[in-house]
Amino acid sequence: MDNQRIAQVFQEIGDILEIQGANRFRVLAYQKAALTISEMGEELKGLYKGDPKELEKLPGIGKDLALKIEELLTVGKCQYHQELLKKFDKGLLDILRVRGIGPKKVKLFFEELGVNSIEKLRKAAKDGKLRELPKMGEKSEAEILVALDEFEKHSERMMLSEAIHQKDLILEYMKGCKDVTKLEYAGSLRRMKETIGDLDILCVSTKPAEVMEYFVKYEHTANVIAQGATKSSIILDIGVQVDLRVIPAESFGAAMHYFTGSKEHNVALRDYAKKHGMKVNEYGVFKGEKMIAGKTEEEIYKLFGLPYIPPVLRENRGEMEAARKKKLPKLVEFEDLKGDLHVHSEWSDGTDEIGEIARAYRDAGFEYMALTDHSPVVAVANGLSPDRFKKQWKEIDTVNEELKKEAKTKGDFIILKGTECDIMPDGSLNLPDSILKNMDIVVASVHSRFKMSEKEMTERVLKAFKNPYVTQFGHPSGRLINQREPYAIDMNKVIQAAVDLGIALEIDGQPSRLDIFDYHAKIAKEKGAKFTIDSDAHAIGQMEFLHYGISVAQRGWLEKEDVLNTLPLKKLLQFFHKRR
Repeated sequence: MDNQRIAQVFQEIGDILEIQGANRFRVLAYQKAALTISEMGEELKGLYKGDPKELEKLPGIGKDLALKIEELLTVGKCQYHQELLKKFDKGLLDILRVRGIGPKKVKLFFEELGVNSIEKLRKAAKDGKLRELPKMGEKSEAEILVALDEFEKHSERMMLSEAIHQKDLILEYMKGCKDVTKLEYAGSLRRMKETIGDLDILCVSTKPAEVMEYFVKYEHTANVIAQGATKSSIILDIGVQVDLRVIPAESFGAAMHYFTGSKEHNVALRDYAKKHGMKVNEYGVFKGEKMIAGKTEEEIYKLFGLPYIPPVLRENRGEMEAARKKKLPKLVEFEDLKGDLHVHSEWSDGTDEIGEIARAYRDAGFEYMALTDHSPVVAVANGLSPDRFKKQWKEIDTVNEELKKEAKTKGDFIILKGTECDIMPDGSLNLPDSILKNMDIVVASVHSRFKMSEKEMTERVLKAFKNPYVTQFGHPSGRLINQREPYAIDMNKVIQAAVDLGIALEIDGQPSRLDIFDYHAKIAKEKGAKFTIDSDAHAIGQMEFLHYGISVAQRGWLEKEDVLNTLPLKKLLQFFHKRR
């Protein structure tokens, strides 16, 4: 069992215990363990090595939890978790997935109204029953109805990170089938869309029946929808559909193109083929009845005189015309990044010490990182007061001195002083200029009052932009994927102001954010905006979130020169500090 599934088990145990009114410290033990495990960069099975005492070295993991992890790793399930589920209404866990509803509200709704399903919750809200409960009201009831609409809209789609994880597990399993000679994934996941509906796997084999039999026996299969000669479909235990197709080798490229999509891109290519007297489909490219291409995607594009169009661009947003004119962008790559400009430490709501974080980034090949812990208003994230920032700066200076001494053998690296500073409802920043002027990096972000009108929110952000110390606009839409819709804001005005003032637009790689939207990034690029691609990491292992940020940037057609943290440190700071 992998880390994410183990974390999910512990989170469910904690949630069930909280709903049942268990001891608060016991509840927190499971919830903190779930967080620790989900944020690990290393898989637990690698740390375990047959000895549960190795697991006790993790923060917040004692003997009891270590034994439960061992059980999950070796048996695949936890007896205690299974016993809790037997006595617990699973519908209550579904309600917990609705934005704004925690265990206390679930318990309240169940005990007072018998609400134990999404359907019953919606009915209670529509009937005006929720507003009559303690600490509720008409406004809270209306907010729950909105949250339910959001939940039902997004509940059938996975976040990109989860889809990649599931894809990796399935491909690893299918590689164990000796009858598979070629194996790839397609679909919207290959285009790196922010949410994924189902998974598409393609393979080549001379024994499709054996491959299909192997596929449907995947350990996480909950239901086999269909098992055919060349296509089978299963539902995973997390509710996601996976389709496997066995494709002839000579048609593999055509099938990859067709099943990667998007539908709009495929239509555009078909129309282009028709103009040249050809037909293209999932089997190949045909002139009359003769197949003339199809083994690889590259040969299909080449046949039409086009350069290869990367999957991330295949959305019919101008890529065909750009390809015809030989003007496709040279997309920014992960290897182009020289640093990460949005990182949190244990000083606020991160989990690691400054020195540990810096050395991890250095050892991964980066040249710099900005420590951007929260400003004081974010109490839930242990935001820093001005005095605490001053103390943090001293620690940064100390660690930077240590890094200098290590540079001969480890390479140059520097920690930049920064903050993720809240934009207050009136547009002011949550820290005085006397503090901000000492910061290398100021990521200005909205974390409150999301329901302002578009005019109010736009004015709020534009006022914040006038502060000369702001370097980036953090996660510009404020959305949380599958949880919270973007706040209302005139993004065109925000983009233009960022261009005029020299403020970078952040691409936040947190899997739940992936914010700025890819299409806004493309619009902003065309207007001359600059960007930063950041991890928003709260644990060392989360520096990998930069990869998700790269995917958003690529879908937005961004090139290396559009992204500021591809620059050497001196040029980066010259750009950011020219406003001061």
